[in-house]
Amino acid sequence: MESMKQVKEMEQLTKGKIDELDSKIAFMTTEEPINELLEKYNDFEKITNYLKSVQRDIVENIEGFKHADKIKEDDVDLIKKIDIKDFTIKYKVNLLVDNRETKGAPVIFESNPKYYNLLGRIEYDSNMGVITTNFTKIIGGSIHAANGGYLIINVSDIAKSPESWDGLKRALKNNCITIENILTNTSLVSGGMKPEPIPLNIKVIGNAYVYHTLYNYDEDFRKLFKIKADFDIDMSSDIDNVKKYSQFIGSYCREKDLFHFDCNAVASVVEYSRRLAEHKNKLSTRFNDIIEVLYEADAWARIEGSDLVKKAHVKKALEQKVYRSNRVEEKLQELIDAGVILISIEEKIVGQVNGLSVMDFGDYSFGKPSRITATVFAGEKGILNIEREVEMSGSIHDKGVLILTGYLGEKFAQEFPLSLSANICFEQLYDGVEGDSASSTELYALLSSLSEVPVKQYIAVTGSVNQKGEIQPIGGVNEKIEGFFQTCKHRGLKGYEGVMIPHQNVVNLMLNDEVIQAVKKGKFHIYPVSTIEEGIEILTDIPAGTQDAEGNYEEGTLYNLVKKKIEKFAKIAEQFDGE
Repeated sequence: MESMKQVKEMEQLTKGKIDELDSKIAFMTTEEPINELLEKYNDFEKITNYLKSVQRDIVENIEGFKHADKIKEDDVDLIKKIDIKDFTIKYKVNLLVDNRETKGAPVIFESNPKYYNLLGRIEYDSNMGVITTNFTKIIGGSIHAANGGYLIINVSDIAKSPESWDGLKRALKNNCITIENILTNTSLVSGGMKPEPIPLNIKVIGNAYVYHTLYNYDEDFRKLFKIKADFDIDMSSDIDNVKKYSQFIGSYCREKDLFHFDCNAVASVVEYSRRLAEHKNKLSTRFNDIIEVLYEADAWARIEGSDLVKKAHVKKALEQKVYRSNRVEEKLQELIDAGVILISIEEKIVGQVNGLSVMDFGDYSFGKPSRITATVFAGEKGILNIEREVEMSGSIHDKGVLILTGYLGEKFAQEFPLSLSANICFEQLYDGVEGDSASSTELYALLSSLSEVPVKQYIAVTGSVNQKGEIQPIGGVNEKIEGFFQTCKHRGLKGYEGVMIPHQNVVNLMLNDEVIQAVKKGKFHIYPVSTIEEGIEILTDIPAGTQDAEGNYEEGTLYNLVKKKIEKFAKIAEQFDGE
């Protein structure tokens, strides 16, 4: 028994010595690589503490490494293999973000800001009905990738996901990122890992589409997002910006391996940019639209075997862009040409004026003429907007029609009441009308009907008007002019056709080459006007007239005829009231 006891003591002593030797060997083996890492990350206390704890754990658990070496590759002992995997996995590093190749602060664009895409998640494995996980299953989100830099998101997208919005606000308010699954956050599932929060230093940039809505209805929003930057869609067309535009075209061609544009081609692109901006002195910053033209012009240059993109290729690209989108425009023009849509452009007619409207399909818009008629008769109903009566008129259009009463009252009803009934209508209109750009046209039709003086149908009209008779600018002036020009061209230009526009819209004229050439040759005309009086004189060739001290208009003027008719209606109304 004594000898057995001595043998056991010697075995324990030997085992202790061996364990001590193994620990020394493990320490010496890990010392050099650990020291290198400690020196490299000496400024990061958490990393150095972690490395030291890894070294201690290896030394304390060296026995596990010795057993792991004994397992052969073809060993079928599944349990042991699982144990070995679980044993070694704790020494791995789960790299959430790798910015080694990033230059400067990271800039991350998150196109799908769902909760897990934005804030990360913890994944799980299912093995024979048992759900397991470990720290290597922690997956970072875009907010981790953007930490220390900028996260760009579409606010309208994240606003549709309440979990994402609440998670982002919580991270910004606490200045840290907590990775947790949605079910855990809602207490439907408890337990599992709870990673330590990560300090957050980030700038979030979003578009302004829903800015005002969130600002007014979410108190946290105004606290977290205090800076608003509103970017313009156009810029000044000065020499410096034109030069920068040219440089942009050149640099983009080099970057995307496109053929370079010659001087005339660059000038055509700049002109197209002004067209997009709808201003002679502005350049559009809608660079996506510009880039589309660059690619298509390059394609046409390659098709024709040219090693440079020329003006003709840019023109071809723009023409084809219109050709692919103008099906509805062509169908409407066919109806006008066939006489299905009634448009007169030759004679003079009482109470009828050609107005101009724009149809916008998002990627393409075009102008088309619309016949506007007015009828007047004795009564006290005032000016009746037929579209409003059948609920086909928008509020802005309704306002424009109501303004006409104010103008007529001030000009012609100072000595007697404005007693008349008038109907105004957009003929052959079946899809509603909105906007006040036809209010001056409607007033011209009223004045013509009241004076019984015919209006030139070959001059179309666009422009808003106020109660003082001042013409106000409108949008889509280029499309409106070009739309009426096409109708006139299809009927055969006689040389007297034209369009009357607000004088303020002259700076917006960026017409296509065909219209410009017709204007230069005197085959088509553009008349800028500032008042209703100027416009009615162009449409009728009769002076509008000026009020004297008694409020009367001289004989032979159009306004004298209008006042006489309104006075006649007032007397008729007075007569019937007396009876």
